[in-house]
Amino acid sequence: MTSAMTPLNIPALGALKSLPENIQGVLFDLDGTLLDSAPDLYAALLLQCEEEGVAAPAYAPVREVVSRGSREILRCGFPGRDQAGIQDLVPRYLRLYEEVMAQKTRPFDGVVELLGMLEAQGLAWGIVTNKPGFLTDELVRRLGWSGRARAVVSGDTLAVKKPDPAPVFLACEQAGLDPARCVFVGDDHRDVLAGAAAGLYTVAVSWGYLDGGNPWQWGADAVLDHPLQLAELLQLRPVPA
Repeated sequence: MTSAMTPLNIPALGALKSLPENIQGVLFDLDGTLLDSAPDLYAALLLQCEEEGVAAPAYAPVREVVSRGSREILRCGFPGRDQAGIQDLVPRYLRLYEEVMAQKTRPFDGVVELLGMLEAQGLAWGIVTNKPGFLTDELVRRLGWSGRARAVVSGDTLAVKKPDPAPVFLACEQAGLDPARCVFVGDDHRDVLAGAAAGLYTVAVSWGYLDGGNPWQWGADAVLDHPLQLAELLQLRPVPA
């Protein structure tokens, strides 16, 4: 495994908490963990700013807050609006995003290979996101993942969402996974909180949006810098070309 990853310049794994034995599967956050969706989220904001006749914000500050959801994204474009004004913009923003969704969204480098290795080794994988269900389901469909993800739990599937552990428990149930033999991977502190509260081994990743936070300070069982480090951690075999 190490030799297969060396040409890709994958950083070496640091000191980590030991994995549970006989891991059954991996649950992932979606935006910022599996997918770099910020370009399309930003594109939808630009369209709405144009419709409203306001100046468009720069990309960098929008990218930093995309994990907080549509209201925070809209505040970047409409800083003068109060809470009610921002809320009024949300439905239109979500529809604009639905129109452009998956045009520029791409899996992070290494994610496609990682998912293939999980499947080849018979490990289930699923998604637990705070994204609204109608957007999650359509995005997963457009990516061709609908028949591959063993569980998909969205932000409105239940009455609560991450950092509450209930969505993680539900995903484990959908995928037939024992939480104690499962890994949860995310780029936000609430991912670590939700996964830990549900009894999963938690992995924080540094390649995502991070919401301005430091993943080393979230109390995760492991912090990784590249998706293929997870393959190394799980001792997955490369999939033959």
